[in-house]
Amino acid sequence: MNTSAIKLNNELIPQGFTLAPFATNPRLQVIKLCSETVKGFIEQALPLGVQAIEYKPFLRFHVASILNNLTNDTLGALLLNIIKNRETGAFMLQCEPVAAEFDQLEFNILLSTAVSHLIGVPNLDAMYGKFYARFSVKNEDNSDSYLRQAHRRMELHNDGTYVKERTDWVIMQKIAEENMEGGDSLLLHVDEWQDLEKFYNHPLAKEDIQWTSPASKNITYKMQHPVFFEEDDNGRPKMLFIDQFAEPLNMRQGQYLYEMGTSLEAEKNTFNVRVPVGSMLVVNNHAWLHGRDKFVADKGLYRELLRQRGAYYENAKLK
Repeated sequence: MNTSAIKLNNELIPQGFTLAPFATNPRLQVIKLCSETVKGFIEQALPLGVQAIEYKPFLRFHVASILNNLTNDTLGALLLNIIKNRETGAFMLQCEPVAAEFDQLEFNILLSTAVSHLIGVPNLDAMYGKFYARFSVKNEDNSDSYLRQAHRRMELHNDGTYVKERTDWVIMQKIAEENMEGGDSLLLHVDEWQDLEKFYNHPLAKEDIQWTSPASKNITYKMQHPVFFEEDDNGRPKMLFIDQFAEPLNMRQGQYLYEMGTSLEAEKNTFNVRVPVGSMLVVNNHAWLHGRDKFVADKGLYRELLRQRGAYYENAKLK
């Protein structure tokens, strides 16, 4: 894709951070917080502490305002422009290094919380019981989904297929890793899926599919919705698909989903993203599919991730 084809909604001038397109796909925007911005966030946000923002939801918005103020209120508007613009719809946020000692875990949780509350309101993550979830990937695992299984590719999917809450966006942040080789994030924009029109114009595209989840997700109900559940303002399809948790109720649905999954996994426009520790990927959940490449086996393999997902402000509702 030509970089010149990607245009943001307005000409905001970044202050306290830089902005550039990702090398292999300019839809993905790379934001790097300058060292002075990072230092200011450490000084102003870290004294609040993670426990406080877990107990007092209004503090999460205060943390977001701290980060936004450090960029002269340019970051929040730009993040919304990127994530809501279908031509982009995703960014990777990184930080320049600073010469200071601080609690990296607390910093990462507070930073992802600031970012999430600049674009919307996170949902309760039932798997972890908080507005965010932390989980690890190790060399050996007996979990009931592919999320923690290191030695296989986690197929392309959208989040939020099996929950009642709307999932407009997803944050995937790397907290820590050791003895890692492989395991890159995989991304595919819906409009770059070459078989999109075939499946979007299929007779089953708007038919309700049943979706469920394994016990570890702590969701006891089932959901019904089509894969292509909605269109945007320009009539382009929004997706809500994951092969692990679909429960087809007849042969037609089963074959449709099988062929869709096979097509997605064969798609040549899928690209790899190596996410540095402390950085995060943020995607428009209905315009992008994401997954993870397999890891190379190592007895000491360890990766810890943080996830947040939720709705834009206008779609957030009282639970």
